[in-house]
Amino acid sequence: MKLTFVIAVLASCLVSAPASVVQQPTLTVVSGVVTDQNGSPVAGITVSLSDGIRNLETATTDEGEFYFELSVEAALTLTINAHGFSRFSQQLPATDQAQNNLQIVLRPAPISERVTVSVTRTETRIADNAASIAVLRAEDFETSAAVTLDDSLRQIPGFTLFRRSGSRTANPTTQGVSLRGLGASGASRAAVIADGVPLNDPFGGWVYWSRVPRNAIQQVEVLRGGASDLYGSSALSGVVNIVPRRPGSNEFSLETSYGNQETADGSFYWGHRLGNWSTSVSAGIFRTNGYVLVAPDERGPIDTAAGSRHSVVNFSVERSFGEHKRLFGSGSFFGESRGNGTPLQTNRTHIRQFALGGDWLADIGSFSGRVFGGTQVFDQNFSAISSNRNTETITRVQRVPAQFLGANGQWTRALASIHTIVAGLDAAQVRGASDEIVFIAGDATGLLGAGGRQATIGGYVQDVIRINSRVVLNAGIRVDHWRNYDSLITSSPFAAAPATTIFPDRTENAVSPRVSILFKAHERVSLTASVTRAFRAPTLNELYRTFRVGNVLTLANENLRAERVTNTEAGIRVSGLNDRVVVRSAFFWATVSEPVANVTLAVTPALITRQRQNLGRVRSRGVEVETETRFNQFWDLTAGYLFADATLAEFPANVALEGLMIPQVPRHQFTFQTRYTRPSIVTIGLQGRAASSQVDDDQNLFRLAPYFSLDAFVSRRINRNLDAFVAFENLLNQRYEIGRTPVTTLGPSLLVRAGIKIHMGAK
Repeated sequence: MKLTFVIAVLASCLVSAPASVVQQPTLTVVSGVVTDQNGSPVAGITVSLSDGIRNLETATTDEGEFYFELSVEAALTLTINAHGFSRFSQQLPATDQAQNNLQIVLRPAPISERVTVSVTRTETRIADNAASIAVLRAEDFETSAAVTLDDSLRQIPGFTLFRRSGSRTANPTTQGVSLRGLGASGASRAAVIADGVPLNDPFGGWVYWSRVPRNAIQQVEVLRGGASDLYGSSALSGVVNIVPRRPGSNEFSLETSYGNQETADGSFYWGHRLGNWSTSVSAGIFRTNGYVLVAPDERGPIDTAAGSRHSVVNFSVERSFGEHKRLFGSGSFFGESRGNGTPLQTNRTHIRQFALGGDWLADIGSFSGRVFGGTQVFDQNFSAISSNRNTETITRVQRVPAQFLGANGQWTRALASIHTIVAGLDAAQVRGASDEIVFIAGDATGLLGAGGRQATIGGYVQDVIRINSRVVLNAGIRVDHWRNYDSLITSSPFAAAPATTIFPDRTENAVSPRVSILFKAHERVSLTASVTRAFRAPTLNELYRTFRVGNVLTLANENLRAERVTNTEAGIRVSGLNDRVVVRSAFFWATVSEPVANVTLAVTPALITRQRQNLGRVRSRGVEVETETRFNQFWDLTAGYLFADATLAEFPANVALEGLMIPQVPRHQFTFQTRYTRPSIVTIGLQGRAASSQVDDDQNLFRLAPYFSLDAFVSRRINRNLDAFVAFENLLNQRYEIGRTPVTTLGPSLLVRAGIKIHMGAK
């Protein structure tokens, strides 16, 4: 009875309590207007409001206005990140019931605020790094007319693929990248990585540039100069680091377009975060009928358009453990097929790849690790073409299967606010073969197989020493060891007994040191200097795979040794006008010992025979100059110039070649990009690039004329989630030469695309 009485009394008190005693949630209104320094409204930008638990987002109207209404009693943080402006953040006290009619003035972002992350293995501002680094951010790609990643990267002086062709129509085996005039080849002389995983083809060293959809790219960082001290083989001339988008909240973006030559393109990204879990899916699809490569006065009936198509799907799942730990897994599926300009010359590729990894911060430093691997198959047909280009005969049908497995790990720790120590270890193994059916006069006559295995392991350590506020010293060293083994070639003629040649196992070592220094002579003037050693081991493709392009036969060479380069450079960086103008310049001198090149052995009217060989010594010296100007929040301009004097300094085996220009290296390159960004009205981008003449062969007999190409991009925001655009590649329709084999091939004609971009959520 007593218990019942107590409960009744408590219930009566609760029922009779005045309404004012029950706490009602406080309604908070936050609103305001965002303008630039000229008082003009800034429309279409994302404004975020957080109470430490929830994060709300809205976009400013055409008048620059924003509005939030929420129930909260905690302090709030208002944040604005907008292209062209410095980040804005303001604390709103919990005692205020409302923050109405806030007047927020955004200031133009200084260029020095741009940050380079993992390309130097430590998070560093460009202004604080002695290396020569160029960065293309997501907005640079969004205002570029280029439909492929490699064509966008051509805005960086010194970035070249083999010849002048791009990945849209070129054979994939010619898509290796080189930087700073060290000589382009099918195999890359620069390492290409994405989220710590290499993208260089494990068998041939070339790059499939469409494996990362454009909508999934946050930024691309290009480090020029030898970087084997951190990345080992393939980083002979530098590194291209693709930084993928990581979902911060629900995000969706889609870009699709259609243009002449029946060119269709689509790029998709979706990211979602729920608690400690996040996932992302990106995909890309592309198709073009292409164009006839051969110059009109040299083409014949067998010349057809070089078309291509590809598709890619990437996905990842990530689990976070607090702010400083994460584990992830990802997978990638890529396929492409190409017609290479004649009915019989075709190729196709299929790649399957996985990656597992993690990043975590502990008391003894930060750690990161990756394990990756996969399989791929590359098929290609080769043919002989009559001198009048009336007929074509199949010569080889080739299949190249390959498997690869690799792992890397890194430890980083700051010591006494002076040192930043970076140490790492990586290893990889590749197995590949070239299986061929040989044809003579159109009839299959036998089988030919060649291939082997390659295992590599390397370790590195680097110390970034901040001697004082004006001097930063970087010292590092890396040691690599690799082994080629289980290598053989088997010839099985249908009319004779098979024969097998087994190659002996071979090993090599490389030591790659780096010493660089940055001296801030003035608040706006920095001086840099560096000396590096780098190397590139020959690929299984160069060692064992023979190929034919038109009437040029290139033989493999199982005796190739690693290329090694000594690179010295000195530079200066000057900023002015409140850091809205930055000029960077670097003088470089690189000497490559035993570079791999295609050397002509014999020439007949029907066939040119070449072989991959180690030359004696190549010298590349020159200067690069870049400038970046932000006039205001709407207008900016970047421009770059590269002078590269690349010659064969020494080749005792054939002194007649000494002093000649290195193939595929123009002495002068110039690029520019100007952009007007005001999405609610119009966004306009112009990109131009020019190059002086270059040669297409080791004997300097086939010269390619100078060229200039201009691209244009125009878009307008329809609403906060939708943009419409038109893109023009080669706006002036300049049909410049891209190769001579010795048949002259031309670059693309005018390509016009129109499309839409859909974007939802934060980017």
